[in-house]
Amino acid sequence: MIAKLKKIKIGFMPLPLYLVLALGYVLLTLTNVMPTNDMLISLGVMVVFSYLLEEIGQHIPVLNNLGGKVLVVTFVPSYLVFMHWLPQTTIKTVSDFMNHNNFLMFFITMLVVGAIASMNRRTLLKATSRIIVVLVLCDVIGSLVGTGVGMLLGLSAYKAYFFVVAPILAGGVGEGAMPLSIGYAAVISGMTQGDIFGSILPAVMLGSLVAVVLAGSLRRLGDKKPELTGNGRLIDDDDQLANLKSGNQEVSVEKTLMAGVLAIALYFLAVWLNFVIQKYLHISIPSPIILLIVLMAAKMLGYIPKSIEEGGISLNSFTVKGITPPLLFGVGVAQTDWNKLIQVFKSPASIVVIIATVVAVVATAFIVSKLLGMYPVDTAIAVSCCSGQGGTGALAILSAGDRMELMPFAQVSVRIGGALTVTLAIFLMGLIVH
Repeated sequence: MIAKLKKIKIGFMPLPLYLVLALGYVLLTLTNVMPTNDMLISLGVMVVFSYLLEEIGQHIPVLNNLGGKVLVVTFVPSYLVFMHWLPQTTIKTVSDFMNHNNFLMFFITMLVVGAIASMNRRTLLKATSRIIVVLVLCDVIGSLVGTGVGMLLGLSAYKAYFFVVAPILAGGVGEGAMPLSIGYAAVISGMTQGDIFGSILPAVMLGSLVAVVLAGSLRRLGDKKPELTGNGRLIDDDDQLANLKSGNQEVSVEKTLMAGVLAIALYFLAVWLNFVIQKYLHISIPSPIILLIVLMAAKMLGYIPKSIEEGGISLNSFTVKGITPPLLFGVGVAQTDWNKLIQVFKSPASIVVIIATVVAVVATAFIVSKLLGMYPVDTAIAVSCCSGQGGTGALAILSAGDRMELMPFAQVSVRIGGALTVTLAIFLMGLIVH
């Protein structure tokens, strides 16, 4: 009997081990002694729920081919919080950990450094330059299609673009919808920044949800037609990306730790440079973009030693397999407002515009990438992150598409694409209002 139970797994854990973990959670909850400022407790709670929900999502027919495990791990917790079906101690423990420790940035930093450190320099340069071209075209065509569909459904071009399409393509909440709402409020009389932010946030959240579903569909398409996918690569090159999924690499703890220390060191530098740029140039450049630029420059100039490149492979693998599900659960509990998400369903026209915009972005990336000699499935998944909830959206989209290796390019899509959209939308709003 015990032997049979050991063969059953919840995520990577044998069922008996998972049951011991779950028992500990239940005892802490029922006796009301759950600490709310303990990192191990917070991570333990996230592990208990996330891998179970992921397992459920993987076994739901149809949905499992559309990023089902990501949808379940992210949005079911949000619904449970909305319905008050999660214990308050659980909500507080997870929310405090997510909101006060910048866990998402830890994840992105480790993932980006691990992926880029293990890339070939020539491949990195070629892929980055091409994806920026694809991204610009996707932003333009996505904006035109979304606005056009909105006008056909009776929305004004003003309403469709500024309050539905632009928020979707703005690069998330904190660095997309927030500056967009501040910029709008500065030029629109009679509307506060809070009112504007509340009105555009649902479009951002539903756009991210649509992108997750499309990423799952693209993954399925890649499975059926292998010639359309690079399985984590954007281009076909003689010096290809290290196969981060192979699991056949010999793991060196020392080299993995070296790659992790490099990630921390570069993040130190990115935070400091962000402060200096803001203070002296009065320009805000997000730390992830600075980190990405510095890391790519170091890689292309050959300053990253071979030992760290090898460590980057195992660092990336550990981050994807060990951190992704708990982080998705944390995002669902602490950063996904179910009430905001369902508000958009009150406007059928807006729903259609959101779907049309994201589909246009994905379709454009798919078609243009073929013309540029890139893998359509992988490129479309990476670029679709520009229509997600920033870093949290990229996490969910890449997880649904099983393409976590593309996080560096997803960050390019989110940050650069978002900055272009925010700048253009505020500029156009100023022209129209004045």
